[in-house]
Amino acid sequence: MAASSVPEPVTSHRHPGADPARVGAWLAQELGDDAWRQAALSPIGAGRSNLTYRVDSPAGAVVLRRPPVGEVAATAHDMGREQRVISALGPTAVPVPKVLAASAGGPPVDAPCFVMELVEGVVPLGDLPEGWAATEAERARAGQALVDALVALHCVDPAEVGLADFGRPDGFMARQVRRWGKQWDVARADGNPGTDAETVRELTRLSELLGDSVPVTQRNTVVHGDYRIDNCVFDRTDPGRILAVLDWEMSTLGDPMADLGLLLVYWYQAEENQVWRAAQHLPSPTRLPGFPQRSDVAAAYARQSGLDLEPLPWYVAFGAFKLAVVLAGILARVRAGAVPADMARGIEDAVAPLVTLGHHVLSHGLD
Repeated sequence: MAASSVPEPVTSHRHPGADPARVGAWLAQELGDDAWRQAALSPIGAGRSNLTYRVDSPAGAVVLRRPPVGEVAATAHDMGREQRVISALGPTAVPVPKVLAASAGGPPVDAPCFVMELVEGVVPLGDLPEGWAATEAERARAGQALVDALVALHCVDPAEVGLADFGRPDGFMARQVRRWGKQWDVARADGNPGTDAETVRELTRLSELLGDSVPVTQRNTVVHGDYRIDNCVFDRTDPGRILAVLDWEMSTLGDPMADLGLLLVYWYQAEENQVWRAAQHLPSPTRLPGFPQRSDVAAAYARQSGLDLEPLPWYVAFGAFKLAVVLAGILARVRAGAVPADMARGIEDAVAPLVTLGHHVLSHGLD
């Protein structure tokens, strides 16, 4: 990489989560090339979760992942687990980046972190890059690629890749409802849950309804936990090829239908009823002609995985519930002054429609 293409070094004052000099020195040692000492860092993403940096140097470019700065919940942001699952899936059909180095703490960021290869391509969110997936046929292939990668993940035998102890799959969905219900309890504990009183009541009721109707798990697999189109890197020249699935921080062993349910919550369509349209708070290219409909995504997944779609509405409702709790928690922390106000940008009015969607899907299915 030419020196002129390396961004200006980022100071630790601007980015307290990673100091370029320390990161560069550590990479030089771990990767065996002193050119990494000239590292320059630039943040990737909005930073609502684990922090991600692109690291450029004359030696090349890599990606650094670390937990958020400050107090972190004991079971959240476990970089060791994220690094472990990516490394384990490397030899499988699941497209993941290659892990290059890891630290359990101390250098280079005084917290657990890992470095992986930089996978360059297209991460679809909102408007597609000009000329990419420009035809309906190419968009159909991109949609099918998302199904293919998810099925590939759910076909991995955890024991064969060293992940037999990566989670507790028995009773997974019941625990998930309780876990996110407790997260909701925390968000509303101080009377400032980031939403109105009616939404507070309906979100609490949705949690109870889900807990009373947990379906029987058909199969236990590795689950991603946040699988959606903008957590995938697509080939720049082939929209039907995913180069890497990213953001594995919520991965564990559990019910694969949970991944499908959340994917469908994020799967927007050009023609929607009012309930679905109101719940769509992020830009998504799946509205464009050519991308498959939600029903087509579900049918393709069922055909390739062999799983029964009969309980799918419950999993979609759970996905809406989980996302509503996540966003309510962010809003509550913003109102409490615990995180910057700009973290609420774009989600201020998203919680109530997601709660409504959860109730709607439980009662009426995916229509």
